Amino acid sequence: MVRTPLTPEERERGRRLGLLLRAARGPRSMAEVAAAAGISPETLRKIETGRAPTPAFFTVAALAQALELPLDQVVARCAEPEPAPVAA
Repeated sequence: MVRTPLTPEERERGRRLGLLLRAARGPRSMAEVAAAAGISPETLRKIETGRAPTPAFFTVAALAQALELPLDQVVARCAEPEPAPVAA
């Protein structure tokens, strides 16, 4: 089975998810958060860096729970593009 290439929008949504998770992780180590979510630190690293822009729903749900992020907040923050910078 051949996977359809990701669209630029899907990649951008994955980048926003990674930024959100990294910010929510704060000073905690990747290993600590990954263990709490039941995933490998390498999986978390790939999600945070955007190398895995479309992680499985249950992976995202487990990370949200480990980071005490409501899923609706994750959806809202990742679905909408960031506002364009204002030119001075």
